[in-house]
Amino acid sequence: MGVMTARYVKPTGMDAVFNGAVGWLTKIGLPLAGSRVLGVRGRTSGEWRETPVNPLRLAGERYLVSPRGHTQWVRNMRVAGAGRLRRGASIEEFTAVEIADEEKPAILREYLRVWAWEVGRFFENVDKDSPDERLREIAPDFPVFRLVPVAS
Repeated sequence: MGVMTARYVKPTGMDAVFNGAVGWLTKIGLPLAGSRVLGVRGRTSGEWRETPVNPLRLAGERYLVSPRGHTQWVRNMRVAGAGRLRRGASIEEFTAVEIADEEKPAILREYLRVWAWEVGRFFENVDKDSPDERLREIAPDFPVFRLVPVAS
């Protein structure tokens, strides 16, 4: 029996430059197409870690999808169970609920409809028009969290 590994697509040097620019623009209040800077506590250090993300709104809920798979922010979110989204000086705190694979197809489809121009390359041969069966097949490789706002 083979060993299963969690899918993770490491950022290239160009990705690091792009993410740095998007993160900087978002921090100064000029987000790219609705991007935010995600802050989540490190699972070992407890220090805040930040990365640009593309929140998705669907049926009155907000979600974070990890197109690169089981990244460090995903692993930290699983431990912390909460985080914050930043746009300029505005910070929204939330708790995070990880979505089960069988619930992901509609979320992944909408994510691809809205964000494929930026992240489509991480969804090899899958797009917004792919059948639900195909989206269910890839669901374990794409962690999704529902964001629950924390009352101020």
